[in-house]
This record gives sequence, C-alpha cells and structure tokens, in this order.
Amino acid sequence: MESWIRVLIFIACLFPAVVECRIRHYKFNVVMKNTTRLCSTKPIVTVNERFPGPTLYAREGDTVLVKVVNHVKYNVTIHWHGIRQIRTGWADGPAYITQCPIQPGQNYIYNFTITGQRGTLLWHAHILWLRATVHGALVILPKLGVPYPFPKPNHEVVVVLGEWWKSDTEAVVNEAVKSGLAPNVSDAHTINGQPGSVSNCPSQGGFTLSVESGKTYMLRIINAALNEELFFKIAGHNLTIVEVDATYVKPFKIDTIVIAPGQTTNAIITADQSSGKYLVAASPFMDSPVAVDNVTATATLHYSGTLSNSPTTLTSPPPQNATPIANNFITSLKSLNSKKYPAKVPLTVDHSLFFTVGLGINPCPSCKAGNGSRVVAAINNVTFVMPTTALLQAHYFNISGVFTTDFPGNPPVAFNYTGAPPTTLQTINGTKVYRLSYNSTVQLVLQDTGIIAPENHPVHLHGFNFFAVGKGLGNFNSKTDPKNFNLVDPVERNTIGVPSGGWVAIRFLADNPGVWFMHCHLEVHTTWGLKMAFLVDNGKGPNESLLPPPSDLPKC
Repeated sequence: MESWIRVLIFIACLFPAVVECRIRHYKFNVVMKNTTRLCSTKPIVTVNERFPGPTLYAREGDTVLVKVVNHVKYNVTIHWHGIRQIRTGWADGPAYITQCPIQPGQNYIYNFTITGQRGTLLWHAHILWLRATVHGALVILPKLGVPYPFPKPNHEVVVVLGEWWKSDTEAVVNEAVKSGLAPNVSDAHTINGQPGSVSNCPSQGGFTLSVESGKTYMLRIINAALNEELFFKIAGHNLTIVEVDATYVKPFKIDTIVIAPGQTTNAIITADQSSGKYLVAASPFMDSPVAVDNVTATATLHYSGTLSNSPTTLTSPPPQNATPIANNFITSLKSLNSKKYPAKVPLTVDHSLFFTVGLGINPCPSCKAGNGSRVVAAINNVTFVMPTTALLQAHYFNISGVFTTDFPGNPPVAFNYTGAPPTTLQTINGTKVYRLSYNSTVQLVLQDTGIIAPENHPVHLHGFNFFAVGKGLGNFNSKTDPKNFNLVDPVERNTIGVPSGGWVAIRFLADNPGVWFMHCHLEVHTTWGLKMAFLVDNGKGPNESLLPPPSDLPKC
C-alpha cells in the first residue's frame, strides 16, 4: 500500500500546477537521436530523445533533483541557467568551474532548491558546443495560491528559439579552433525546434501556436541559440511584456522584442482577431560588421476555425542592424518594484570594477588559415584558460596551482576602448578569479572594445541576479555617467547585453558563497576565452557557507 502511495505522490509531483510538492524528481537520459531538418538528417545529442529537451516544471521553494545519465561519447554537464543555487554551487553545472563533467556511462544527480525565484528560465549543456541541441525550458510557478502580479492569462506556451547547423556542431567548433578563425554560422534559426518554411527546403514544417479568439496567452520565450541575438514578433499582434529572466517588470506593450542567448521574456498576447493565420518571426540582430545566419525562423499563430489553406498574414522582420528597435525594447524594461517584489538595488558599493570585454589576436604557429595567428577573446585583456580540476573543488579542498586570485579589477592598460585599438592586440592567458567577501556589494561596468570589431556581448553571471543601473555608447565616464544611473527600478537580470561600442553598469550583492562563472553567452566568444569567475568567500556560520560536495560529484 505504501509503495502505491509513493507512486501516486511521484506522479502528482510532475504536475505542479495542481499539486503542492516540495521535491520534484526528473531523469535526463543524454542520448543520440537521428534528426531531420532542412531536408537533411544527422545524429544529435539530446535529452530523452527530444529537441528541444523536456520542460522542467517546479514551484518557488521546491527542491529539484535531476538524475543525468550520460549515454553518449561526449563528456556532459547541465547548467540550470538563472537558478541562484544558494550555497549549492555543486549543482550549477559549468564544466571545470563547479564540477568535473559526467563522463560517458556515468551519472550525477543535480540537487538544488529554488529560493525566492519564480518565472521562466532555461537549462542547457555547459560543455563544448553541446547546448546547440541539449537545452530546454525551466518553468518556475509561483507558490501555490500566490497569483501573478498581472491578470492571469488563459493559457501558457513555451517558445524556445535556437539555431541549427546541417553539420555536426562539434566538428564546426573543432575546425574553427584548429584554424584560428571564426566558426561557420548556423544554417537556420528555429522556433521550438523547427525552422519553418525555408526556400531550399519548402517541405519543412513549422511550429503552430493554436489560439482561440478572445483568449490570452503568455508566451515563455527563451533564446537557446548558440551565437545570435534575435528579434521576435507576431504579425498583427502586440506583446505585453511582464517578465524577463524570471523577474517581474512593469508591464508595457510593444510589437518587437530583442532577446540574447541565455535570456528569457514572458510576453502576453491577446487573440484579438476573429480568425486567420499570422506569421511568427525570429530573425537575427547584429549591429556590427560580423557574419550571422540571416535566415528568419517562422511559425504560425493559427486561430481555431481557420482553414489550413487560408493565407497567412505576413510581417517583415526588422533589419538585421535595427539598433533603435532593440533599444526601444531594452530601455522600456523596468523592475516591477512593488511592495511584494521590491527592487533591492545596492546603494553603496564595496567593489567598483571596470571590465573590458572584447577580442584580441594571439600567436598560433599551427594556425595556417590564420597566418600563424588566432582570434581570441578576453576580459581585462585576460583570456581565460579552462583548468583540468574544477575551480570549486580546488577552492573547497584548498588545492593549489589550479587558479590564482589576481584577476584585475581594471584594464591593465587604459586606451580609447571604442576608438583606435592599442598598439598590441595580444592578450595574456590565465586561470584567474576575482575574490569577493561574503555580502559585499559590487558595481561592475562592462565596456565593449573596438578591437577587431565592436560587438554586442550578452554577458551571463552565474549564481546571482543583478540590476542593470546604466548603459551608454562610447567609453564609460566614471565622473559623469553614474549621475544618470537608475537606482530606483532598474531591470533585474542574469544575462545582459553589453552594447556594441558601448558599456553597461550592473550592481549585485555577493550573498552566495562559492565560485561563480561569468562569461559571454555567445558560445564562439566563450570558446575564445571571454570568461572569468568570482570567488565569494563563506560568511559567518553554516547558513552563510558553501555546503559540502555531494558523494556522487563526478571526478576528473
């Protein structure tokens, strides 16, 4: 009898919309699956044979246990993008930062509690380029009985945006690393795994969003693409934005959003037409002279009762370099800052940091295609070198020789960051972290550089949310620009776009002990070394200290 009760509880826990359940169990089988897109078939790495992978549902306050079993030839890790992981850095997932990878034939249980968070996040592989196909939605519902701070929509729909290569993505990145040049861009973008109709493969189907006239739908939009920021819009319909990166915002209406890899946006649409079919479009945003995949992914919003052969109302995607359209969305984002959901912006600053983010060129005698040089990326001129022992293990067990704590808080050499490049484009290699004391406050200005080319860098900080208190074009001015900071209701995020040829300022409270990765979420730049880590020391007592590692933590 007792075993049947356990089974019933387990089944019920898979449906958090109707059940209060403190522990949620999931199993991820990482397996290969032959998949056809763009009229060609290739084997891809998947979770549970699904692309995109399964959606994880939980509620604020739940403990989540995900058993990941690796059945493929690659090492694997899974990152729960945007989950704070309070004191549970062992479950964060970036390979060689918080854990050694799960080797072929091995498994690991990710065990974490969702504390003070609700909304849309994502999970994805965090090793090699596996997240091209190993990704999915992570939906955190409010605590049972707690309403949304906006009218509850009639329905909710997960919308995962991605990229698709006809080639094996691991072969793409390996060839780029070997040559020292940029990797080939993707062949298509996808909406829920489907590119929609494209000219060279007209039989390719697309995702259909079925709606009823008069009903409202909350789209949980996720950019799981590897390398490209995307515009998203629906013909004939406005979007009411209510949340980004699992934090509520002051609602506003807009027709086009921009969303960077790793970011999420909750948008409510009202099915206010009587009938018809309407084009849904996801297209690239790139306002720099950098090659991108210019194929627009399409889906269809289909009103019930509309014949399948009815014409589709079209919409034109924004121009690829439509910076004003992107900025119109970005500058509209403000924290809800209500009594229940206040914006707790740090008003004092213990660490004032200034990090340049950009590219460089280093010698590479074997890189014949690059004439003996390779393109690299760096933060404060440090190109991060991945260790072979996970940083968090080295920190916890006091293993010397794995990393140093001398990451520079300012650029080693000042120059006109967005103007003429410095005389040398070479960077230094190192596995360096920046040390923070527990509960210290941090202001970090991220400054794009014009070395090789200025570019928008979506930077993701693990283990924390932060407030985007300011941004601008050109070089940051430490005397005048802070006067314009928004310290009242700035948007709260975990991934922020550093404007092309500009800067962004963020603030956060270092209230989470452990080692926390910060990197560009364009996978090509992460591969090139645009990454670093913050080491946050323990506070006082066990409640302010990193928990011990689990017994099944993978070994290197």
